[in-house]
Amino acid sequence: MTQAYAAAVESLRPSAPPGAGEAGRLTIERAVGLLAGRARCRLADAHRHLLRMATEENRGLLEVATSVIRLLDVADSDTPMMSGLDIGRVPLQVTVPVRRFAPWIGMVQRVLDITPGMAAFLSAERDPAGRLTELVWVAASPEAVAPNGLRGAQLLGLRTSEHFPEVVASDRWAVYQQVLDTGAPTVLGPFAHRDGMYTVRAHRLGEGLLVNWTRHDEVPGGLGDRLASTERLGNLGWGEWDLVSGEVYWSDQLYRIYERDPRLGPLAPGAADGSAVEADEPLRAAAKAQLDRGERVDVVTRVRVNGRVKHLRTVADASRDADGRPLRVYGIVQDVTAQEAGAKRLADVERQLDEQRRSLAAEHELAARLQRIILPIPDGPIVLPGLKVALRYLPAGQEDLVGGDWYHAAELRDGSVLLAVGDVAGHGTPAATTMAQLRHALRALAVTTSCPAELLKHLNTLSCELARETPELASTAVVARFHPARNEIVWAQAGHPPPLLSRGGRTAALERPEGPMLGVVEDATYQTARLDFRVGDVLLLYTDGLVEHRRRGPDDGLASVIATVDEAVRAAPGQPLAQLLSRLRRTNPDDDTCILAARPVSGETQDLRRYLSSATLDG
Repeated sequence: MTQAYAAAVESLRPSAPPGAGEAGRLTIERAVGLLAGRARCRLADAHRHLLRMATEENRGLLEVATSVIRLLDVADSDTPMMSGLDIGRVPLQVTVPVRRFAPWIGMVQRVLDITPGMAAFLSAERDPAGRLTELVWVAASPEAVAPNGLRGAQLLGLRTSEHFPEVVASDRWAVYQQVLDTGAPTVLGPFAHRDGMYTVRAHRLGEGLLVNWTRHDEVPGGLGDRLASTERLGNLGWGEWDLVSGEVYWSDQLYRIYERDPRLGPLAPGAADGSAVEADEPLRAAAKAQLDRGERVDVVTRVRVNGRVKHLRTVADASRDADGRPLRVYGIVQDVTAQEAGAKRLADVERQLDEQRRSLAAEHELAARLQRIILPIPDGPIVLPGLKVALRYLPAGQEDLVGGDWYHAAELRDGSVLLAVGDVAGHGTPAATTMAQLRHALRALAVTTSCPAELLKHLNTLSCELARETPELASTAVVARFHPARNEIVWAQAGHPPPLLSRGGRTAALERPEGPMLGVVEDATYQTARLDFRVGDVLLLYTDGLVEHRRRGPDDGLASVIATVDEAVRAAPGQPLAQLLSRLRRTNPDDDTCILAARPVSGETQDLRRYLSSATLDG
């Protein structure tokens, strides 16, 4: 039975397009599981619906699956949202929900529904010491039966200790504990139990037990068993109507479909019309006309059974005499209620997806427009007193991930230059809005003070106020002031990645002064550091999307950026800043990246190529 279970699970797994790889297959499986869980339909139906969506939208299956996951996944745990941030020297993880969904029990029950024999999935309960105290029936095959006569779905929710106390008192209980602890499957028996001989197989599945029972004093495999298994597998029954004698025959499964006691015998043809849904009368009339013309019938109609509406597919034909008159009508009736209901729910889910997609697209457009207004990226370098500055903005790979990265580069009233780069956690309109508030605040505060540490202290006060309204708000920043007369930079940082200084063909990260991220510590203080900034140097300020990747540490990304800058400087020491920035690529495709590069200039070195070339040769 466990092999059959595994084969059934494998048959339900959706296939990935060629070349998608293992990651692509897992993405499609996850999307199918989400659709099936939301629509409460079979995995196969959800997979077909996903394929249809891809065809109708003229998009790749993997792209559609990714979109479904992004829109349907439900938060149930936390994971780091920003990394590499710190309070002083202590790393800080800011968390937001991670979305995920696993339709466990529903899938297990759907497999057991088509599994012959007695099988069940039982959830385990343990005491504080880890000992098994209870097994609860949460999924069962139709043939699973208890000594008191309860079958299949009637067993769900029953507690072993209350309804099967002899199991708890037997040696099997300790074996079940061992299977749960080790994950090693086991076979018990054959052993005598009540009126038969049984073998029990137990496997750990998740945190519960998958158990099946084989009774050895029955003779399986006969024609009747095979027919019954086929009927259960397809949820169908068959019947015959002898038009000469009037005799009607129903199979066992047909009685189950109509929920009729077999002792009452089959319904006479036409006797079920009172339960038929009136709106389907044209379909039934057309099917009868088909049969009268000698054609085979294949039609889905609705009937009311014990107060519920079922969708029944009928495939029927007739044996006829020499003149074509029907003598015997025979057919198959399949209960397709679950498929029809699943298809309707899938259509509803698709409409919800369209609405969510339109809503996300509108939010993305609003955030993108806000970002373009607040954060215009110049086409060429910015010339400031004693400095030339170039900027590059790399948006996130997913179009709905508009972020909160920002920059500032402007001359102050005293002739110095203020440079800044910041990063607001999260994406969408909230992040873009907070980014705008911080950037405008920095510009306004620079009228009152030009000290980077003081500016960060004021931004932290503002961020703490904003965090009261949005608790998950967090951001980082680095602020630098350049004095052209002294060729000196004074800078401070708030939980931000360290700036990079390229000097003499070698790039290194600067040692960061103390400073916690913004919006976390009330009344935080920030330290400053000083740096001689000479002609030929290049300073890089950037956000963490340049160096941090969800599968690699920040040190790996930082080393890669340093190597790229060194290679660029060696290859063309006098290249413009824009060419240098064009070599840099973000490490994290799910995060925006803002890069600011600055180099000193003087009246004689506005064009640095000649100077840097000779300086490199001299060095």
